Amino acid sequence: MDKKIFRQVCRHRLEKAEKYGRLQRNRTVLLRLKKIIKKYNPKSVMLYLPMAHEVDVKPLFRYLRGNKKIYVPFMEGKSFKLVQYRLPLQKKRFGIYEPKISHFFMTKIDMAIVPVVGVDGRFRRVGFGKGMYDRFFASLREKPLTVFVQLTKCHTKEKITDDYDIQADIYITPEDTIVRGKYYDNRDRYRRCRSRD
Repeated sequence: MDKKIFRQVCRHRLEKAEKYGRLQRNRTVLLRLKKIIKKYNPKSVMLYLPMAHEVDVKPLFRYLRGNKKIYVPFMEGKSFKLVQYRLPLQKKRFGIYEPKISHFFMTKIDMAIVPVVGVDGRFRRVGFGKGMYDRFFASLREKPLTVFVQLTKCHTKEKITDDYDIQADIYITPEDTIVRGKYYDNRDRYRRCRSRD
């Protein structure tokens, strides 16, 4: 299977997940994500403003506000920069909401929460094919703890991504939480789950 076909399979699964049990799936992912945030206690977090097929992380903005610095992508050309999350938001390209541009851009973050279409056997991201997250992560001097989130698990054991595709440390779905190198089943028990690099 190649990346293009896998992306189509995953998009089909995501469309089904949007229609059936979306609220419960979203709630499960957010609960698991809160456990991870509590465990690692980052000072700064990159979130995203969700589209319909993505995990709705908006409740996390309220949960983290006051305790953490929250940054969101601000699209610029073929990539994006991180700006501090603040209201009001404006609808931009691809129907994505963003805060207004500011002159302060963040380049170092402790944790990045990233939506995915799918994940391959090397724990690398399959996105929508625009490459914005890949270009942004390539520009960072220090790699943050990277957490992929998804409304339904779409994972292949095959290696189908490129070396420039970003790699997760943790992958959270309603079905389970996978830590690269370990399996974390939300009851603090681990099983091995090797990344195929």
